[in-house]
Amino acid sequence: MRLVIRLPQVLVGAALLALAAVGAALVSQHVFEMLPCPWCVFQRLVFIVIAVLALAAAAAPRVLRLPLVGLAAAMSFAGIAAALWQQFHASKQLSCDTTLADRIVSGLKLDALVPDVFMALASCADASAPLLGVPYAVWSLTVFTLLALVLTWALRFLLRSRS
Repeated sequence: MRLVIRLPQVLVGAALLALAAVGAALVSQHVFEMLPCPWCVFQRLVFIVIAVLALAAAAAPRVLRLPLVGLAAAMSFAGIAAALWQQFHASKQLSCDTTLADRIVSGLKLDALVPDVFMALASCADASAPLLGVPYAVWSLTVFTLLALVLTWALRFLLRSRS
């Protein structure tokens, strides 16, 4: 029996994974009172952008899939960079006000428009608490890495099917 992988389903799966990460962050915040820092809420934004791009690519005509998947893959690598920055640099700072993450989220007015999702309520040092012994930034890094692998595979699949 041959396994048939359909690209739209893979892209929907990637979008669901990204949205599940945001859902887990919101449960951690609103149920377990783990307050997010600016880098935490920035990563939520990156996950949401990846989900929107992946869903758009899944529904798009073939000609639009390549650029949409390329953007989603690039965003997953941006997420990896943000999670690494949070884990190895920002988590050691007492204040993360006016960082790149804070400026992007507040510049887009997301903290005012959707405060339950995008308002930073803790410093980066305070938000570096672990979940099951693993820092939240490492969990985020893991999900971004999975998304990068899946989206890079999808990108290669699209590039091969063009030739």
